[in-house]
Amino acid sequence: MSEYLSTEPYRGTRDFLPDEMSVRTQVFHRLYEVLERYGYQRYDGPQLEPVEIYESKSSQEIVNQQLYTLTDHGGRRLALRPEMTPSVARMIAGNAGSLTFPVRWYSHPNCHRYERPQRGRVREHWQINVDLFGSSSTAVEVEFLELIHDMMASLGASTDMWRLRVSDRVLLDALLTHIVGVPHDKVRETANLLDRWEKVSADTLAESATEIGLSEEQFARLAEVVKDGRAAIEELPVEVRNQSRLMQVLDTSAAELIEFDPLIVRGFDYYTSTVFEVFDTDPSNRRSLFGGGRYDNLVGLFSNKEIPGFGFGMGDVTIIDFLDTHGLLPRPRTDVDVVVIPTEGQLFDPARRAARVLRDAGLRVTTPLDTRKLGKEIQRADKAGARAVVIVGPDDWVSELVTVRDLASGEQHQTTLHALDSSVRAIIPSE
Repeated sequence: MSEYLSTEPYRGTRDFLPDEMSVRTQVFHRLYEVLERYGYQRYDGPQLEPVEIYESKSSQEIVNQQLYTLTDHGGRRLALRPEMTPSVARMIAGNAGSLTFPVRWYSHPNCHRYERPQRGRVREHWQINVDLFGSSSTAVEVEFLELIHDMMASLGASTDMWRLRVSDRVLLDALLTHIVGVPHDKVRETANLLDRWEKVSADTLAESATEIGLSEEQFARLAEVVKDGRAAIEELPVEVRNQSRLMQVLDTSAAELIEFDPLIVRGFDYYTSTVFEVFDTDPSNRRSLFGGGRYDNLVGLFSNKEIPGFGFGMGDVTIIDFLDTHGLLPRPRTDVDVVVIPTEGQLFDPARRAARVLRDAGLRVTTPLDTRKLGKEIQRADKAGARAVVIVGPDDWVSELVTVRDLASGEQHQTTLHALDSSVRAIIPSE
């Protein structure tokens, strides 16, 4: 060929070589372990879904700008899933008759959005999704707050590294209408303005407020609500506060796990009350890491059953950035433990037997595929990160012995296959 194809992945997607894949695997398995201790069960679903399930409830930004869509040979409009929540709601609705509620599920799907690639945003990402269906109790909110704290702790993150900022759509609507005086038909636009509050300048916010139709007095009052935070809630009528599940949470000891913040809006249309986001506190990465909330009507897209839900999605890009920022990424574990080296071609079968003994003992073991000089193979084993080599030579094997060498100290000794595991374990302690 006169010109080779590019070796670069499609823009906004990533290759994961073994070192990086090892780090990711360690991070995500820590999170899986926490989720399963809370009783969450893993599920999965299709990459392709009907476009309609996103047009109904996802944010307009996703629908109009970020969906990867196609039309199949039957004329059906499909999309590569940009998020998992509509899919899991569909699955819950379709299987509601056989499920025992509450249902605690989690997944780790591959999701796709056509975005401008930048730090924290790519076009393909993996996202841990956690959902609970079938309960309207405020105990759900409390469980999720505790769960998030335990998940972050499992990654080595102390609470000064991140903030859990929580709001409530019921409280927010009431703050805007009762305190700021926003007309009901302007609440959504004003909420979108709050969502941009920390991302643009004060002048830009004021201009946007004017375009919405807010007066200078209303804009000033809106700024006061943002500044006052939880104190602003006390100005709301008692009947409004009683409608909020978050207010009930704030009256318990779980209040110490969160920070009430009216700026937390979340862009998805399906949230009905409690919403939250987790933020990095490091000045170099002060951004939202992940978020979620309560959605009590989403299953209603697929069924007449009323099944409340609560959940969140934790994307791989932002959480890996967070761990990198705070020096919390685990070391890659791609090294082999032992290399078993036959010194002659006819000793490959005894070497295979020795390797089998060590693999059965849980060690990571390789054997050469071609016969080379012993010195060269030992150098290759050292470069591969092996802690020990097992040498199968003709004189030793006559007596069914092999030689175990510690690559760090250079010390070596002979042993039998029966004792090979303990001999190697003396060099390579269990992790």
